[in-house]
Amino acid sequence: MKNKNLNHSFTVNKTPKEVFDAINNVRGWWSGQIDGKTEKLGDEFTYSYKDFHRSTQKITESVPGKKVVWTVSDSYLSFVEDKKEWNGTKVIFEIARKDGKTEVRFTHKGLTSQVECFDACNDAWGSYIKGSLKNLITLGKGQPNKVETVQV
Repeated sequence: MKNKNLNHSFTVNKTPKEVFDAINNVRGWWSGQIDGKTEKLGDEFTYSYKDFHRSTQKITESVPGKKVVWTVSDSYLSFVEDKKEWNGTKVIFEIARKDGKTEVRFTHKGLTSQVECFDACNDAWGSYIKGSLKNLITLGKGQPNKVETVQV
């Protein structure tokens, strides 16, 4: 299991288009301040939460109804020794039909079990992906300000 990328997945009774649109509505499911555009290929945005976490993502792949990839160009994590652990990592959302439902597969590529923030980041991403994002897709409302960032 060494060097396993961070992964989460879930299935919903929604169309791939509905899932794709919700993923790109980053403000609808991810807490903190988000500056910039988050909807289409080439868009770049900065996420920040207090003095705890800041990262800049660029949408480097966008296939409607199938896939979204963000490449992290700059990051700062206050709670780990290497404050720039996320630099060069990729946040990947893959969307596919499976047994009459839509499956969302989330991978934070490069954020492996060997990286210091893996456990805390895994907990936080899990809450956002399987909680807030899934609720945005299924209920029309995420909890971007109710999901607490993991305290380390």
